[in-house]
Amino acid sequence: MSEPRTPRLQQCIARYQAEIPGLAGLGGPLQRLAAAGDTDALIELYEQCYPLVEQALWSGEEDFHELLACYQALFREQEELIAQRGEDDRHRFILSIPIADRPPHLRACLESIYQVCSLYDYGGRRAGGWDKIQVIVAEDSRDESNVRRDQALVAEFRQKGLQVVHLGQAEQYELLHALPPHAREKLGHLLTTQPKDRFYLKGQAANRNLSYLKFLQLTVDKRRTLYYLVDSDQSLCVNRRSGDAEEAVYALNYFHYFDRIFRTTDTRVLTGKMVGDPPVSPSVMAANFLDDVSAFFARLATVRGAQACQFHGAAPPRAGDAAYHDMARLFGFENQPSVFPYACRLQGEHDHAACLADFAQRLAAFFFGEHLTRKTWFAYGQGFTRLAPARTIYPGNYVVNYAGLKYIIPFGHLRLRMSGPTAGRLIAAEIAERFASCNLPNLHRRTTEAGLGDDFRPGVELEQAGIDLSNEFERQFFGDLMLFSTEALVKVADVRQPFPREAVEAAVAEKEAELLALYQQKHEAVAAKVRQLRDFVFNAGHWWLHAPELTGALGQVRAFLANVERNFGEHAVAWRQIQSAAHRAQRKQQIVEALMDYRAERDAWDSLF
Repeated sequence: MSEPRTPRLQQCIARYQAEIPGLAGLGGPLQRLAAAGDTDALIELYEQCYPLVEQALWSGEEDFHELLACYQALFREQEELIAQRGEDDRHRFILSIPIADRPPHLRACLESIYQVCSLYDYGGRRAGGWDKIQVIVAEDSRDESNVRRDQALVAEFRQKGLQVVHLGQAEQYELLHALPPHAREKLGHLLTTQPKDRFYLKGQAANRNLSYLKFLQLTVDKRRTLYYLVDSDQSLCVNRRSGDAEEAVYALNYFHYFDRIFRTTDTRVLTGKMVGDPPVSPSVMAANFLDDVSAFFARLATVRGAQACQFHGAAPPRAGDAAYHDMARLFGFENQPSVFPYACRLQGEHDHAACLADFAQRLAAFFFGEHLTRKTWFAYGQGFTRLAPARTIYPGNYVVNYAGLKYIIPFGHLRLRMSGPTAGRLIAAEIAERFASCNLPNLHRRTTEAGLGDDFRPGVELEQAGIDLSNEFERQFFGDLMLFSTEALVKVADVRQPFPREAVEAAVAEKEAELLALYQQKHEAVAAKVRQLRDFVFNAGHWWLHAPELTGALGQVRAFLANVERNFGEHAVAWRQIQSAAHRAQRKQQIVEALMDYRAERDAWDSLF
């Protein structure tokens, strides 16, 4: 065996040992181990180096991009040593990306996987591709042109060296019908009962669960395979502030740290979180978003339109967990600051009129889940391998081992929101600390540069008359009802046994009353905030009303307010459904039956493994 080569590690220590405490102490061991040719010990020395560099990287005291390039190079060099050793028992990864009618999101997601592979080289590249990474694109699009675009993307990234396969609807149907008929019948709520000629838009849970059947087909070594579930609107990178702007950076070696966690702990299900856009529906963000929009206009009223823009420079308050959620206290989170200031994204010289015009044309994205003022930002905290007990699955970012394939996201046939938190409560009740979360978030982007017209979001319709999210709003309320009923239920019933009907019905009834009261409060608050905001913007004589160049922008503000009223006002379809005792009775019956069937469906699913 040739002498191990470690020039990148040597350069890192020499360049940063004065600024990064701890690096200097690695210099001596590095020289001794390199001279002795002790490759195993050298490989482990990099593991001692990484947290030191990471802490410096996120401290803000070093040149970020220079140090990031050094950090990425260390991983590539470590991979060369592992290849030189010739023995690599680390996990292989099979990723699944469920996709439905949004090719621009799929492109961004695949590009991020490619970048992480290129920059960190996990498992090494052999025969033109990364040997330990395989990607499934699980197709659920209705539009044939989008299916073709997805297939073209698969071919494009395969040429770049990613092992990508397109799991089309015909193949999904064949995998489903390869199951024994008695098992398939019991699994209809998990895997869909849709006919062959309409095997699309099955829902994220069903499409994700069908990809598990492909996992089984592709698995060679059950002990050394991890399964990584990623949504198409997620990217394997994180965000950081760079001046006034948001910058996406490939600063996390996801595969390396996921492998390390599963090799050193008894974890079965591991969920990262997400940064960037909120992971919730706009139906639970309207009140606080209106607060922030009102605060923007109130500040705008204190300046002149032609004055140089002052919506730059000030650091926004740190957004804690669920700062974007109107009812964050439901989830045990403390109240956040009452408003979050808007940070203008325009670069170069511009005035307040230009700032307002840009702000106004961004408002419609709120109905697709983007929050202009309450993004979540990445923070390094205590590192990447520190685990915490989990209670929520983030469907766009979780990893399981072979045993963890049992713990799926159930109730997909109900098409309710909050499926990840609901599944998380059930999983936590069953496997406790073997369900964990870690600080390896993905960047969540609700919209792309392609615009709202080239995006698909279940339950949100972009119509000529306006934006309609009544379907999503209705699914949010009853998703909340399912979630909090489940949370109450697992405290009094054994999740490993069928839930008693009386316990299920009692939990649902209790949570229904609580949620109706909370949603009523939110409904009244939104109505009042819309009235106040419209009056302030259009009836108080402010300078923007006298600026002809802002006619279009003010039209966009009017359209935004009209869409808020359309979706949250007294005559909103979803609000009338929530208020309807008959509709609630139908939904409650579905929820009760689903919870009572959970154990039998899980037993049928578990039998596949």
